[in-house]
Amino acid sequence: MTRRELIKLGAVAGVSALAGPAVAVEPAVKPLRILILGGTGFTGPHQVRYALARGHSLTLFNRGRRPKEWPSHVEELTGDRDTGDLKSLAGREWDVCIDNPTSMPFWVRDAGAVLGGKVGHYVFISTISVFASTQTPGMDESAPLARYEGKDVMAETNAVLRTNMGLYGPLKAACEEEAEKQFPGKTTIIRPTLIAGPGDDTDRFTYWPVRLARGGDVLAPPAADPVQLIDARDLAEWTIRVAEQRALGIFNAAGPARELRVDAMLAAMREATGSTANVIHADAEFLAKQKVGPWMDLPTWVPGQGQTAGFARVSNARAVQAGLTFRPVGVTAADTLAWFNTQPEARRAKLRAGLSAEREAAALKAWRERVK
Repeated sequence: MTRRELIKLGAVAGVSALAGPAVAVEPAVKPLRILILGGTGFTGPHQVRYALARGHSLTLFNRGRRPKEWPSHVEELTGDRDTGDLKSLAGREWDVCIDNPTSMPFWVRDAGAVLGGKVGHYVFISTISVFASTQTPGMDESAPLARYEGKDVMAETNAVLRTNMGLYGPLKAACEEEAEKQFPGKTTIIRPTLIAGPGDDTDRFTYWPVRLARGGDVLAPPAADPVQLIDARDLAEWTIRVAEQRALGIFNAAGPARELRVDAMLAAMREATGSTANVIHADAEFLAKQKVGPWMDLPTWVPGQGQTAGFARVSNARAVQAGLTFRPVGVTAADTLAWFNTQPEARRAKLRAGLSAEREAAALKAWRERVK
């Protein structure tokens, strides 16, 4: 197979990754009536298509601003949780409610007021950012959580969060607490790490396969530092299986199954995408001096020492025991690159995370001069 044929095949794979499961899916033992709050963002469409393939009936509730085409019937209700407009949910019953987009505790409170006695199982998608500290490797679900220190947690809004992302973890932790209050004895909390894969609007993973595909010298984080991520499809499909099993409790959805180093991640991406790039791993001290930061400048990565030693070493043992599985990172990278290459030119022109070509070139020049 020529390189051109391989790229063409990859583009087809990227589109099919958003169209639905690529392999035959076994039907669920018992079809469920599933309500998804959200459903049209990043992980939601993967949940919808997998749930339909499993034979469940689906209702989505959102503002109706991002219409999608589904392979079979999906009921769609509209409302606005920012304004408390949940009228379309009143008087209805579902077996399961999956709450995808919520960062505001009052959203959980309002959902509980309408759905508390009308759903048998509430699944809240949280985040590993709820932990009070990222210093300790191996944190499990019982690790201490961040605390909201403001006056009234129910008064916080998305507008405030957009101007102060330091509130993200504490507000998500407060959402978890409110979920247990509103849906006692029937709550599942799922805490993903960085979510990757086709459909990602943040480019916090996409940067790497796109940059590697461009070739040349690539500035990278320290080789031995750990990274954790989860393919949106793995998270979405497992969430549906959790609903089928009615698996209650808290789960850290951090992948892959075993610790993954930066160098291994990039090597797998390089091989999967057919890249000929030369990866140059710089140390954290040098990167700091060049004002090249973790997470947004060099996405997916935070330093694996000091205050963030545990950030990418969160225990996923409980989730794995409950059936969470992971695609190889190379598969995620290849599918993500193929999807990204189908996007409009304006979308591909500027990545939303990662170094610009100019900043990367300047840092690489400084690195070469340093090691002469």
